[in-house]
Amino acid sequence: MNARRLGSFLLAAQLVGLPGLAAGEKDKPVAKTPADAMLQTMQAELNRAKTDLAKSDPAPYFLSYTVYDQDQIFIAGAYGALLSDTAVKRRNTDVTMRVGTPELDNTHGQSRGSGMTSGTLPLQDDPDATARVLWELTDREYKRAAPAYLNVKTNTAVKAEEEDKSPDFSKEVPKIHVGEKLTEPSFDRKAWEEEVRRVSGAFRKYGDVYYATVILQVGSSNARMVSSEGAAIMTPSASARLVMEAQTRADDGMDLLRVETFQAPAAGGLPSEAVLMAKADKMAADLKELRKAPVAEPYAGPALLSGRAAAVFFHEVLGHRMEGHRQRDEEEGQTFTKKVGQEVLPKFLSVVDDPTVGEINGTKLAGAYEFDNEGTPAERVVVIQDGVLKNFLMSRMPIKGFDKSNGHGRNQPGLMPTGRQGNLIVTSSQAVPEKQLRQMLIDEAKKQGKPYGLYFDDIQGGFTLTTRSLPQAFQVLPVIVYKVYADGRPDELVRGVDIVGTPLAALTRIITTGDTQHVFNGVCGAESGSVPVSAVAPAMLFSEMEVQKRAHGRERPPILPAPGADGAAESSKDDPTGVKP
Repeated sequence: MNARRLGSFLLAAQLVGLPGLAAGEKDKPVAKTPADAMLQTMQAELNRAKTDLAKSDPAPYFLSYTVYDQDQIFIAGAYGALLSDTAVKRRNTDVTMRVGTPELDNTHGQSRGSGMTSGTLPLQDDPDATARVLWELTDREYKRAAPAYLNVKTNTAVKAEEEDKSPDFSKEVPKIHVGEKLTEPSFDRKAWEEEVRRVSGAFRKYGDVYYATVILQVGSSNARMVSSEGAAIMTPSASARLVMEAQTRADDGMDLLRVETFQAPAAGGLPSEAVLMAKADKMAADLKELRKAPVAEPYAGPALLSGRAAAVFFHEVLGHRMEGHRQRDEEEGQTFTKKVGQEVLPKFLSVVDDPTVGEINGTKLAGAYEFDNEGTPAERVVVIQDGVLKNFLMSRMPIKGFDKSNGHGRNQPGLMPTGRQGNLIVTSSQAVPEKQLRQMLIDEAKKQGKPYGLYFDDIQGGFTLTTRSLPQAFQVLPVIVYKVYADGRPDELVRGVDIVGTPLAALTRIITTGDTQHVFNGVCGAESGSVPVSAVAPAMLFSEMEVQKRAHGRERPPILPAPGADGAAESSKDDPTGVKP
C-alpha cells in the first residue's frame, strides 16, 4: 500500500460513558488536547454527540468519526497526447454508529449497512462548519441505526437460531496514535506530463494496437479516526501508481489485453522512462503474437503457474475464503469454516497475511498498512502453517472460536469494514530452482500421457464465488499462456482460456514450487469496497489444472489501417481495401 513516515506520541481524549461501554472510570486515559485541528473538532463533536445520544432509547454504545483527506493528481495519456490532467482535493467522512449492545446491535446479519453514514466535509479546517456537517450526519445515522436495531431484535426473535452466536462487535483496547505531518514527496508535474506523453506515444507506431493508455496517479492522504472507546488515530500516507494498458482484437472478434502496473511510495520510485518504453514495446509485441495465436481448447492436465500467476491464484482461490466474516454469514459457502486444525494444503506450503511488510525482493507491497480501518494495529497472521489451517483474517466482527480482531478490518470510504486480505504471502519448504520447473512440467505430462502441459506466464486478474447459492468456483483470467509439448516441439502461444475449478480440489494438486517469490500488486473489490492488496508466491507446478474457453464478442478488427502506424503501409499492401476476410 502506501509508504508511511510516522512518529507517535500519546494523545488522550476525554470520555463520556455510553451504555454498554465496558471501561470503568479508572481505565479512562487522562484527557489531553489533540494537536491536530481537525482531530480537535472531531473529538469535540464526538463528545457532544455521546452525551446527548446517551439519553436516547435505544442508545448507541459505540460511535466513531473517520475523516479522509485526499490530494491526488491524475495524468492520462494516449498515443502521445494527454487525455486528462487533473488535480483533486477532497475531504470525506464516515460516521459509524452501533445501537444496542456488542452482543446484538443494528449491524447484525444483513443490516450491516445501517452502521454507517457518509458525507463530504469542508476542505478548510473550519471547526464550526465541520461540526455542523458532523452533527447532521450523526443525526441521520442515528435515525438509520435505531430502527434497524429494532428490526434486528424482531427478526432474531422470530427466525431460526443462528449456528454462529458470536457477538456483533469485539472488545478491543483503543489505540492512540498520531503520525507526524507527512512531508509530501517532490513531484515535477510538468516533467511527468511530458513523460506520459512520450510513453503513451510509443504505442502509436503499432498498427495492431487499437487502444492504449498510460495513467499516472500520484497522491497523498491522511486518515483521522476518533471513537467513543477512546481511540485517536491519524495515519498520513503517500503513493504513486502507473498503469499501462494496451488492447487489440483478433480476427474472430476476441479482445486481447495487456496491462502493466507499477507502484511506489512516490513518483521517483517508479521505473525509468527507458524501462517504461521497453515495457510498451514488449506489450505491443505480445499483442501482435496473441492476434496470430490459435484459440486453446478446454483442457485438464498438468500446468505450471509463474510466480505472479500463482499469487493471483492464491488470492482468489484461498485468500477470500480466509476472510473472517465469510465463516459467519450463513449465505456464504463456508468452505473452510470447520477445517481449523485440518490439512487444507500440501504440507510444504504455508500462508501468512502480513500488512506490516512493506517490500519483498525490492518490490513495494500495495497491501501494507499500519492500522486497519477500525483502528486496530495491523498484525502478521499465520493463516496456514505446514498445510494446516490455523487462523482467519479478522475484523471486529467475531466468529466462533475467534473473538478478536487481528487488524484486517478494511474498507473503502463509505462502506462498513470486513475482514480483508492485505499482503497474502505463500512460502514453500519444497522448492526447486525455477529453471527446473519447465522440465518437471514436461515429465508430468509424459507421466499422465498428455501431449502437452500448460504454462501460465501472466494473469490479468480473476474472481471467485463464495456464496452457497452459487457453485463454489473460481475463475482466473490468464493473459499469456503456452502449450509446452512433451515431444520436444517448440512451445506454442495460445489464447482465449480461463482457469476454472473449485478450491478444495485445486489446492491439493500442487506438486512443488519454485525457489523465488514474485509479487502481484492490485486492487481488490468485495463487500467493503475496493482496497489495495498484494499477493506473493513462488511459481507452482500443478498435477492438474482445468481451463475453459473464454467468452468473447464478434466485432471485427478495425477496417482501416491505423493512421501513422508502422503497420499501416504494410496492411494496405497486403489488402488494398484494408478489409480482412
